[in-house]
Amino acid sequence: MALLIGLGVIVLLALLITVGSIRIIPQANAGIVERLGKYHKTLEPGLNLIVPGIDRLRPLVDLREKVVSFPPQPVITEDNLVVSIDTVIYFQVTNPKSATYEIENYIQGIEQLVVTTLRNSVGGLDLEKALTSRDHINAILRGVLDEATSKWGVRVNRVEIKAIEPPPSVQESMEKQMRADRDKRAAILTAEGEKQSQILRAEGNRQADILRAEGEAQARVINAEGEATAIAKVFDAIHAANPDEKVLAYKYLEQLPVIANGTASKLWIIPAELSGAASSIIKAFKPQG
Repeated sequence: MALLIGLGVIVLLALLITVGSIRIIPQANAGIVERLGKYHKTLEPGLNLIVPGIDRLRPLVDLREKVVSFPPQPVITEDNLVVSIDTVIYFQVTNPKSATYEIENYIQGIEQLVVTTLRNSVGGLDLEKALTSRDHINAILRGVLDEATSKWGVRVNRVEIKAIEPPPSVQESMEKQMRADRDKRAAILTAEGEKQSQILRAEGNRQADILRAEGEAQARVINAEGEATAIAKVFDAIHAANPDEKVLAYKYLEQLPVIANGTASKLWIIPAELSGAASSIIKAFKPQG
């Protein structure tokens, strides 16, 4: 009976030792093993074995990329204005051993580096340059963080500035200036539109006058050509008919009433040819004998 109990205890101890020696590391994690208080090895994802009672597994290190947003930091610009800057850091642990032993808290270390670097870089810029130089500030932050965090086993992938907030009084002044600039641009655009409209209207009127004058001139030319053609046809017809003096005298007398009907005529001058025309008519109707 005692032998069975002893075997049971041995089996139980062996089982406990076996279970205690098995460590399963999840994907995208790493485990730091210390043997008797000293770094021994880094466990990779999957099934791993350690020596119970001698080896100790520290808390797992997450190897995935992390995103940390730091609270707004007050920074004084070159023109003595306090601006509040929000930053976002994208980083990843590349060496679990260094991230565990080289620094106590690498996230806090990164935050302090960001604060000091922002104060140094933005402190040499005035407010206007600070608001328009985000890429330049990001590049400075990236360079400083890369140099400092490389020995911590951390790689900074991206540094982004979310916002640069000036003081409320400065924001109000900037909004007034922007509103004034928008009103000025709107007034300029309105004036340019009215000017262009007047130019187009004047150009249209000028083109209309030119076309109207060209039409009237063309109409006069056509009328003159028509009258000339009519006169030529009448002249040709008269010559073709070969009229004698009697016919011409009679047609001349037919036009006298038309001349006399002019309402604006106050004085009627009888042409000298009238007596000759009358003599021709008298001769024409006088009996031959």
